[in-house]
Amino acid sequence: MKPPTRLAYVGLAVLVSGWWPSALQAAAGEFRLALPGYVFAFPRDHYAHEDFRTEWWYYTGHLRAKNGDGYGYQVTFFRSGLAEARTSPSRWAARNLYLAHFAVSDLPRKEFRYFERLNRAAMGRAGAGEREFRVWVGDWEVAGDGTRQRLRAADGEWAVDLNLLSLKPPVIHGASGVSQKGAGRGRASHYYSLTRLKTDGTLRVRGKTREVSGLSWMDHEFGSTELGPDQVGWDWFSLQFDDGTDLMLYIIRKADGRPDPHSAGTWVGRDGGVVRLEQRDFAIEVLDRWTSPRSKGAYPAKWRLAVPSLGLDLTVTPAFPDQELDTARSTQVIYWEGAVRAEGRVSDRPARAHGYVEMTGYAAPFRKRL
Repeated sequence: MKPPTRLAYVGLAVLVSGWWPSALQAAAGEFRLALPGYVFAFPRDHYAHEDFRTEWWYYTGHLRAKNGDGYGYQVTFFRSGLAEARTSPSRWAARNLYLAHFAVSDLPRKEFRYFERLNRAAMGRAGAGEREFRVWVGDWEVAGDGTRQRLRAADGEWAVDLNLLSLKPPVIHGASGVSQKGAGRGRASHYYSLTRLKTDGTLRVRGKTREVSGLSWMDHEFGSTELGPDQVGWDWFSLQFDDGTDLMLYIIRKADGRPDPHSAGTWVGRDGGVVRLEQRDFAIEVLDRWTSPRSKGAYPAKWRLAVPSLGLDLTVTPAFPDQELDTARSTQVIYWEGAVRAEGRVSDRPARAHGYVEMTGYAAPFRKRL
């Protein structure tokens, strides 16, 4: 949803509303709203959308080394538009701020490491192409033609350098080109995913480089509004099943604990065909919780996920509990983003999947702007 879908709204406009000087704050009215009727076109929509305030390119995946060790990874690039800089003639003026998060989950050792970056777009230190598919923050970068991409991020003894090949066409979430996140005009985003990316390359863990292969998931989302005052966070799920199908679901949580009726999801068939799911079509039950020793946030740590119309009934379990990020040096948000596995049944057949879950608003209500 990352943002809300996948980290969706986690970072970008955190800068626009929190500690950044008010002179740089971007009012939603100065940017284009995500409204029904938007027609996606590729490869164009892989590129940057500068007329929207907030945008992110989000990657997660499960990788396996030749020795059998398994790893999860996350790399996310955020763009946050700055309205006042849009009309400046100075070459030093930054029209956007760029942020990036990079994390690795070492599954056998239950070790989680994450890193973050923040750069202004001036002088080429960070950016996103409007006429090509390239996004970068320093030497962290993703580039390609959409079908094929190369993704790189590194910090000291930890790094990914991955080649991604999309096995399915882009999946458009929502209806009429918009993924509605709440009641009201423009309280939405334009949101699509590449749900199944064949992946190979290298992973550096504690200074040792390994050849790896596996599957990745990409979300790209852009919009210009914020969560409603009664929305405190979200839980977002992406699952890639062994039979070649995929599932995305998100629950936007209201202050009274109920799911917002604009929560939604998408089931993706082996051939790329989609079934859109509304909040009434699925149920997510929390079966266990984990409390962070650092933030004291009490996160769900096991779920039962049911979609009766698909005959889907799954138990989703984190690879290990502590996959929490505290991004004090970039988006200033504490959130949980981690590798998970799922087992159960779909249409009366046994089903297994690997995936990722993102949760915000548990360490504190999510009150940052989009």
